[in-house]
Amino acid sequence: MTVRILQNPWRLLLAINATVIVGVFVHKIQLPPYVPYIHLLVDYHFGFIKRALIGAIVAVFTDRVPVWSVFAIGGVTWLVTLALYARLFQKSFGFTAKTLPLFVFIAGSPFFLKNFMHTLGHFDIYGCALALVLLLMPAGSLLFVATAALFSIALVLIHHIHLLMYVPTIVTIVVIRHYLAYGLNRNNVAFGIFALAIVAVLFFAAQFLGTMPIPEADFVAYLKTRMADPSRTDLLQFAYIWYQPLAKEVSDTWGRLPHNILGVPVFALLIWLHTPLWRFFANLIGALASETHRRLVLAALIGVSLAYLVMFAMVFDYSRWISNWAVCMFLILHAVKMLPAARETQLIPAEDRKTNVFGLILTLIPRVGIIRPF
Repeated sequence: MTVRILQNPWRLLLAINATVIVGVFVHKIQLPPYVPYIHLLVDYHFGFIKRALIGAIVAVFTDRVPVWSVFAIGGVTWLVTLALYARLFQKSFGFTAKTLPLFVFIAGSPFFLKNFMHTLGHFDIYGCALALVLLLMPAGSLLFVATAALFSIALVLIHHIHLLMYVPTIVTIVVIRHYLAYGLNRNNVAFGIFALAIVAVLFFAAQFLGTMPIPEADFVAYLKTRMADPSRTDLLQFAYIWYQPLAKEVSDTWGRLPHNILGVPVFALLIWLHTPLWRFFANLIGALASETHRRLVLAALIGVSLAYLVMFAMVFDYSRWISNWAVCMFLILHAVKMLPAARETQLIPAEDRKTNVFGLILTLIPRVGIIRPF
């Protein structure tokens, strides 16, 4: 039995990943939920402002927000994301002994579900969850494009940085699943351009017009009325972010750059450990039946990566950005799998020793982090 496990350890690695996720959750609930908690308090009480949609939704259901709601809402969102991804993987590849290494490399990646557990309550996961919905729903009508536009609008209202973080991936999914699969016509092209314009205008409105219009002291006083325990003033220390202009964010990022850039070799190592997955992705693209499809997919990958490069220059949460970049690559991989292929792509081998070692290392890494690695 031991020999069998060593030869094909992927079920064991899957079980270890589940254990690691539980451990990350236990560790997470012991940490102060600073930014995620304050996002549940901020709503549109003072008019249109940035980063307020989640808090506005919470305000519909309760006047007082307990701290545990960060973990409750974040935990439910995480479980929904897990269920959506499991359904997508089943639809794309099926769950068999041959596909298990691919599932472990994606679902067990420290960039993906484990890091979403570590960043529980942050807004990143909403982009992933909505993109998963788009990968699962029918894509043959303009309703699909409209749904993608509504999702993008919601993401920008949750946090305007989603315009760079997940909206490019959503656009890629729409192009692959609707425009490449069903063709271009005057109506769907005009509708797509109009939708993009609305999302862009909303982003600029949130970025430049969404600053809190009252003094910070008054803002904090209002937030206390939304807290279940107003004495926890330590949870309000990040209220300044609703006043911080873009220039200050960029300045802070570049000020921290000499220190934060030291994490880049670690990120590069983590990306390299996914080599079997990237090789499979490259082969998947190479197997596409249309040369035009191959070129457009490569252009989309470059575009999504450039959006993240801009984020790196603007906001210093590097571990989150690199993790979400990897998640976007995983999502686009599934979208590419839906395109017509000229041949079958060989899956990640289940009994290759180097692949097994890479899979084990990735399994044992609990998460990537928020700003600096680990």
